[in-house]
Amino acid sequence: MKQIALTGIKPTGHPHIGNYLGMIKPALELAKDYQALYFIADYHALTTVKKKKELEDLTYQVTATWLALGLNPDDVIFYRQSDIPEVFELSWILACFTAKGLLNRAHAYKTLVDENVQADREEDKGINTGLFTYPVLMAADILLFDTNVVPVGLDQQQHLEISRDVALTFNNNYREVLVVPDALIREDVMTITGLDGRKMSKSYNNVIPIFAPSNQVRKQVMRIVTDSKRPEEPKDPDECNIFSIYRHFADADAVEAKRKLYLEGGLGYGDMKNELYELLESKFSDQREQYDSLMQNRKELDQVLEEGAEKARYIAKRVLGKVRKAVGITGKR
Repeated sequence: MKQIALTGIKPTGHPHIGNYLGMIKPALELAKDYQALYFIADYHALTTVKKKKELEDLTYQVTATWLALGLNPDDVIFYRQSDIPEVFELSWILACFTAKGLLNRAHAYKTLVDENVQADREEDKGINTGLFTYPVLMAADILLFDTNVVPVGLDQQQHLEISRDVALTFNNNYREVLVVPDALIREDVMTITGLDGRKMSKSYNNVIPIFAPSNQVRKQVMRIVTDSKRPEEPKDPDECNIFSIYRHFADADAVEAKRKLYLEGGLGYGDMKNELYELLESKFSDQREQYDSLMQNRKELDQVLEEGAEKARYIAKRVLGKVRKAVGITGKR
């Protein structure tokens, strides 16, 4: 029987190639070796998204994105967090076993507190309780499904450690009820270079979107920052923003040939940008059409998520039943 791997996807809007290479592609590969669960963390998004239509649109966008990029709902369990009421019951139970000091040390909360202190504001200015208790809801997301592994980058390891601490505290008080998950540390998680050489991020406005119209993709590729060296001059490929993206999409032979041209001279940045654009079009044009089609049929997206929720709740009800029995909650559900 395969172990269970779980991945949460917070609705964040239009994906870019940094999202694809750094998170989406590695997460989809988990389905080869694990019983993979993927969920849209729409309730988590409420800590920052306060407009109804925005949250609805973001949820559909991320659902269509994962389906268009290769997630097969017949092979995995793909669901919307808000369709699983057991998550929120377990979240309250776990909150009663979570030390406040543990939440005080959570990175997201600490960062905002530090920013307030530096700005000479009240420590908790602008911080809602949902953000503070975010790690408890995350622990419920994970522990409700007897999750064995959660893929995280090194910078996200604390999220999983909190879930482990909560599970161990609960188990120590009762018995071995909850599966204590392990982090699947992806040390090779790629930090994708953006148009300006910094990490590709929407906050820097330096991204190449996956599903934008092809003319917009081309426009972004042509914006990639380069130095002023002429084509005949030798160049360092590892210092080139174009090559840092190109190498993730071209085959090994092409990458090696381009590296040689960089080092020996004879390669122009304009030609590289055109070739990168063609590579991206070849890779994503069909998925873009599928994404656009899915976004025009939200009933289909709802159906996929509802069918996934039915599968997810089969596991969730069993695990929550064990938890309720352990703590002495005997009321009917």
